[in-house]
Amino acid sequence: MNLTGYKVLAFVDEEFEDLEMWYPVLRLRESGLDVHLAGPKAGAVYHGKYGVPLTTEYALDEVKSEDYIGLYVPGGWAPDKLRRYASVLRLTREFHEAEKPIAHICHAGWVLVSAKICQGYTMTSTPGIKDDLENAGAIWVDQEAVVDRHIVSGRRPPDLPAFTKAFVDRLAQYAQEHKG
Repeated sequence: MNLTGYKVLAFVDEEFEDLEMWYPVLRLRESGLDVHLAGPKAGAVYHGKYGVPLTTEYALDEVKSEDYIGLYVPGGWAPDKLRRYASVLRLTREFHEAEKPIAHICHAGWVLVSAKICQGYTMTSTPGIKDDLENAGAIWVDQEAVVDRHIVSGRRPPDLPAFTKAFVDRLAQYAQEHKG
């Protein structure tokens, strides 16, 4: 399915994992999606763990979940910062309540933990936050990509192809179900 005309929101903060940001964003854009990069400030430059910069287009406080069909949260150290923003938690909960696709990889599960939306969902992550997800009520599994209802999760950079395909497929399914 061509996803042209649909938008996905991606959270950004300092020290995102470079591959976990750029690989999915580029693949999503190749699928026709318009990916909006939102961070604490619009027009600000943020750097990945390995120094790759990106400039946000939007501030977290100015985006609205109803404008998007999905949410992407990259890993790295950024999720530990992102989960401290009320706007990130609000947006994450809004996507969840609307059952719009939410994808997270590596340490990004911390955002879902802090948004308190993990209970009863099967998820994966880097093993380093397995206990955090389980303590938040998730069922943790060691797989390259996991889809449970509208939540897509992945472990780490080597899993990006399977993880990103699962997210694109879930977005396409959502778009098909909510046409018109």
